Amino acid sequence: MTEQVFDWMAAANKRAKGKRPSYFDAPESDRILSILMAVVGEVSVVRERMDTIERLLETKGSITRDDIESYTPDKQAAYERGMMIREYIYRVMRGPHQMVQEIENPDRPVEEISAELKEI
Repeated sequence: MTEQVFDWMAAANKRAKGKRPSYFDAPESDRILSILMAVVGEVSVVRERMDTIERLLETKGSITRDDIESYTPDKQAAYERGMMIREYIYRVMRGPHQMVQEIENPDRPVEEISAELKEI
């Protein structure tokens, strides 16, 4: 019996069923957002892996790839990682979040404020 090798590239490039979600008027903006979120996910994984390496080096001094692959964070490390990733996502999403806030609560035009101040 031959063992099949999982094709990661084929799995990563598989199209989802149904219509892609649309958030912006321009489809290019949706594609850029999709790319950005994919990069955010990848960087998040790299940050977790670096955290694993740092923690293992701190406790063991030297490590192997197997040490990294088999590492399971304790409760405190998991909490710290969760906070680290949450802060990272907040920083990345700050711009889009501010844009949504501006749409929901637009600032008054400067001309309007200026005219009001002249009347005082």
